[in-house]
Amino acid sequence: MQAPDGDRALLIEAVREAGVLAMRYFGTDIRAWSKGSDNSPVTEADIAVNDLLQARLSGARPGYGWLSEETEDDPARLLCPLTWVVDPIDGTRAFAQGKPHFVISVALVAEGRPVLAALFNPATDEFFEAASGGGARLNDAPIRVSDCAQIEGCRIAAFAPMFKHSGWARAGIAPWPEMEILERNSVAYRIALVACGAADAALALNGKSDWDLAAADLIVHEARGRMTSHDGKPFIYNRENTRHRSLLVAGPALYSALYAKLGAIRLPE
Repeated sequence: MQAPDGDRALLIEAVREAGVLAMRYFGTDIRAWSKGSDNSPVTEADIAVNDLLQARLSGARPGYGWLSEETEDDPARLLCPLTWVVDPIDGTRAFAQGKPHFVISVALVAEGRPVLAALFNPATDEFFEAASGGGARLNDAPIRVSDCAQIEGCRIAAFAPMFKHSGWARAGIAPWPEMEILERNSVAYRIALVACGAADAALALNGKSDWDLAAADLIVHEARGRMTSHDGKPFIYNRENTRHRSLLVAGPALYSALYAKLGAIRLPE
């Protein structure tokens, strides 16, 4: 499905405006607190950016659903043919620490899949965007994933201690070879780095939410990459359950190599 006329321009303008707002808070002494059962961080900047995006996007498209990390879930979104899926600041911990490893993430989802996407890191002035069937761009220049085919020596965006975990041996998985590990707090930013070739792969074996993944999913696919759960399942968005158990992202050849290593792993429920 193609996004309706005018939605791409609306999305880009709203996300760029949100980036300007976020930078007013970045590097300052902002209020922060914890939320949820996992005590994940949230700041006043997250809320301000969320409110701006909701005003701009839902204000212009009142018939669309809304799913955001920083808004109480409204089940009415499940009945909407088009839904905005939003993480006002993906990488809140890095943002609060003054590290430029965060993005504003917005996707427009139709029938479970993103049809428009924008990721903006205003601290580094990196604006990623994509439309279904229209390719992916970084600052208006076309991007694509790398041609890396081997795990050894690849650049992988992931949590470094994961590769030393004792669970690999218990699962019968051979030790990981030497790799260049890029640690970024924002999951969406990690995926965007794969899309533009700055990283060759991204991997996570813990739970993620729709708002972490939806925009980056479209961008990396339009950059000719592959993105699924570690066991090869595609992501479907805007369902009642918005959680996903794992993440594997890479160009086609490296994806196949990583899937061969990881695909049979059974994660805890």
